[in-house]
Amino acid sequence: MVVVTGQNKVSGNPDDAMSSSDAEDDFQEPATPTATQAGQALPLLPQQFPEVIPLNVGGMYFTTRLSTLRRYEDTMLAAMFSGRHYIPTDAEGRYFIDRDGTYFGDILNFLRSGDLPPRERVRSVYKEAQYYSLGPLLDNLEDIQPLKGEKVRQAFLGLMPYYKDHLERIIEIAKLRAMQRKARFAKLKVCVFKEEMPITPYECPHFNSLRFERSESETKLFEHHCEVDVSFGPWEAVADVYDLLHCIVTDLSDRGITVDHQCIGVCDKHLINHYYCKRPIYEFKITWW
Repeated sequence: MVVVTGQNKVSGNPDDAMSSSDAEDDFQEPATPTATQAGQALPLLPQQFPEVIPLNVGGMYFTTRLSTLRRYEDTMLAAMFSGRHYIPTDAEGRYFIDRDGTYFGDILNFLRSGDLPPRERVRSVYKEAQYYSLGPLLDNLEDIQPLKGEKVRQAFLGLMPYYKDHLERIIEIAKLRAMQRKARFAKLKVCVFKEEMPITPYECPHFNSLRFERSESETKLFEHHCEVDVSFGPWEAVADVYDLLHCIVTDLSDRGITVDHQCIGVCDKHLINHYYCKRPIYEFKITWW
């Protein structure tokens, strides 16, 4: 009888038998397969999950049902625990998600029973809901404060040309001046005006007619740039100068910048006849430390 192993043929003739040393060579430990070879030889099977899921989210531990994580189909959590993807586990066998777990409990509470976080955590939970692509939670959070008010504020700021660019300019100018003076703070002048055309108290009765009946050549006589560092305006909305100032200070503060402001007068540039600019000028004080 002839036994065939691989490409080597071994006959039953004693003269052809292998020596003991040859036999030992044939039974040497095979080389460790590469990742490509292993993948080709042993394709990964869909990952199976228990009904109760232990979780480790950035070092914080949670336990929930598999059905809870799969509640909404088009979410990252549903995809992660669909069985189509491999989820690593920690030393205790908990499924590991490499994300700060501070607000993950709020995510689970919404998936379990639709509960929404308290107002002070809404912005942070909204950010987490964006990461997990949790659309239903995003929609709910956008309909409550403070996010609902933020949508209204952004609608107003959408009327403001170059608003974000002007904020960056304020920060850059203040930083350069503070560094040049080796100072703790820096000051700069900011013009915030709602109306494009100039106006003074005694010109108010004539303002509307002059505004709409003025020819293009006459309009150019009123065009000028106030001698300030940054200028915001004009815009057409009910919101006034103080509303825009509030937006500017709020957005700078959200970036960790301490800012104080006060009105220091108006632009007194003479334009034509008895018309002067009269746009309000504000002094912004940016404190760096």
